Amino acid sequence: MAESNLLYDVSTLGEAMLRISVAPGVALDTAESAALHTAGAESNVACALAALGHHVAWASRLPDSPPGRRIAGDLRRAGVDLTHLTWCKSGRVGSFYVELTLPPTPVRVTYDRAGSCATEMRADSIDWPRLLRTRLLHLTGITPALSADCLATTREAARRAREQGVPISFDVNFRRKLWPPEIARETLLPLMQGTDLLFIAEADAAEVFGLDGAPENRIEALRELTQAKRIILSIGGEGVLAWDGTALHHQPAQPTAMIDRLGAGDALAAGVIHGWLGGDFTGGLQAGAALAALCLRRHGDIVLCTRSELQELIQSASSRPQR
Repeated sequence: MAESNLLYDVSTLGEAMLRISVAPGVALDTAESAALHTAGAESNVACALAALGHHVAWASRLPDSPPGRRIAGDLRRAGVDLTHLTWCKSGRVGSFYVELTLPPTPVRVTYDRAGSCATEMRADSIDWPRLLRTRLLHLTGITPALSADCLATTREAARRAREQGVPISFDVNFRRKLWPPEIARETLLPLMQGTDLLFIAEADAAEVFGLDGAPENRIEALRELTQAKRIILSIGGEGVLAWDGTALHHQPAQPTAMIDRLGAGDALAAGVIHGWLGGDFTGGLQAGAALAALCLRRHGDIVLCTRSELQELIQSASSRPQR
């Protein structure tokens, strides 16, 4: 599609939820207060990219209620285009409760998302000709796990994008609480074929696709499985190992304090996509590492950062005040 006909830099679709978090060291069972944040894998990426100045569209469904309007307001303030958001007269938003336990104890997440408005998203309700006037379609492995309708919608999005030559970014984002690994593998592999950007965590590569061994070997196996053009493998505290189509690149994690351990993977994806949109994949890896570190030291899943602020984060490892 000619650049002059494009409306968006990135289009995406999925569920956004209300995140309810209790303070570190406080058990949900006895908590007397909590913090509210908007969260969702695709909407997290959308917000981060919109804050960086990209035109981003997000398709979903929300109830016309205070929780729904709260979520929409957060995305709108970040700069996300909500043209493709459907307002429902009734229904609910999904939510999840977070206990921010201190390392090495894992963060405890309890979902309450069944039957949300977003799970009833249907392919025939989306304006595909408009949504896919984009430079990149970003999908994740979470939305297909939510319902049969969401799976069909994700498949339709990928099918239409491929037919129209729209590049696809795909983040595996496996959630065991949504489906077992064998079903995830069977469902996601067709969606991952030939993607321009494939994001996957080392743990997901092992659990869903049975890929063990050195990160280099896992990437080689993923290349054979998916024919992806670029692969970004998260390797925990060591950062990411990425394949750009010809060579491997190791991007170390940026040292940081850790306040909130959720959302860093989405921040990483946003940074890489930001670089890819600018024709600089390795620069995107640096941006992803910086945004992931920033997310870890802020409350909430969404990280908002301007381009100038991002450059400062990349270029300066100093903790001295910038005056």
